[in-house]
Amino acid sequence: MKIKNAIITLLLSTPMYANAAEYVLTDSSTNTYVNRWELSSSNVGFVTDKPFSIKKERLYGGKQDGVDIITVNNGVIEITLITTRGMGIFDVRKDGQRVLGWDSPIKEIVNPSYIDLESRNGLGWLDGFNEMLVRCGYEWTGHPGVDDNGQLLSLHGRVQNTPASQVKVIIDNTPPHTITIEGTVAENTFKKAELVTKTSLSVTPGESSFSINDTLTNQSDYEDEYQIIYHSNFGKPILEKGAKVHAAAAEISPFNQYAEQGLENWQTYLGPTKDYDEMVFNLKPIGDKNDNSLTVLHNQSGNLGVSVQYNVTQLPALTLWKNTDTTQQGYVTGIEPGTSYAYNTKFQRPLGLVPTIAPGESKQFDLTYTVLTSRSEVNNAINTVNKLMKGKKIEIKKQPLVDLSNIQ
Repeated sequence: MKIKNAIITLLLSTPMYANAAEYVLTDSSTNTYVNRWELSSSNVGFVTDKPFSIKKERLYGGKQDGVDIITVNNGVIEITLITTRGMGIFDVRKDGQRVLGWDSPIKEIVNPSYIDLESRNGLGWLDGFNEMLVRCGYEWTGHPGVDDNGQLLSLHGRVQNTPASQVKVIIDNTPPHTITIEGTVAENTFKKAELVTKTSLSVTPGESSFSINDTLTNQSDYEDEYQIIYHSNFGKPILEKGAKVHAAAAEISPFNQYAEQGLENWQTYLGPTKDYDEMVFNLKPIGDKNDNSLTVLHNQSGNLGVSVQYNVTQLPALTLWKNTDTTQQGYVTGIEPGTSYAYNTKFQRPLGLVPTIAPGESKQFDLTYTVLTSRSEVNNAINTVNKLMKGKKIEIKKQPLVDLSNIQ
């Protein structure tokens, strides 16, 4: 195996194509692996209003041992991406302080080798859950349970606990020198699935937003099912007593009977509350003429927040997860666009929320996250939601989409 332990800049600096420089950090097909790597705008001679830097490193000790992360600082925000955990995003910082992310009881970035997805009747996924962005899928997603064919489907699928087999950093040679981190994550099981996802995170120097552009391909010779939820998680400093969420949606329903009591106040949040547990709501999002929808979360004062833009043709379901438990237990909320809600797969087939993908077919998923750091930015985002609503109110459905009352 070719393992490069030094800080490498020039070795990988030859552009692979005319308009961008490409740096291969991991490629299992060629046994290529770069242990530590750094690059900055000054290294490559780019002149930008906001200098950028990119650093790849490996974590050591405890359950994080062997985890690779990439930190991208675009001069405004700093994004930490975990290549060992399905190319998920750990957190986003601004001026050295976290703005997107949350405080999980799990303090380490856990290596998937320490995760048994089928432990606790399929809840083993929770042993590593602490990221800001978690991809849930792609072979299945949702709550654990036995499928119609007798197979145990563990919580939220396998992709987040699958290391990327290929990782690239791509920087546009021309201004504004957009930075893209690409990863390839494969869910291949003999006789079961051959789903391969090319993940992509792109950020432009000087901007407070970043985009996710993923392509899922069925590389088998047979049609298969797929599901995906982009589990986007936010805690302090945005989430607090009086925080509020705004979503462009046609209707909302409770996930289960427990959530029915929270329907009236679904938009607002409590502070950390012992024994609150969690409430989950199913929303049917609406989009603009290009099918783009928007959800906004902001703090009580309305001067700090985040917006999540996504395409409702690609991701027709929106799950709102309100977990305002104690700070130690995990005070967090989730804005979760997806192909499906969080029910077990077998309950979503009758809802038409378990799509299929043909042999050789690809599916695209595009999202944009924007950090909102002023009252005017928050208000502008809320106004966009209101324009999408066109003066209509979200219809409240009091009954859950799935009756879970008699299910053990």
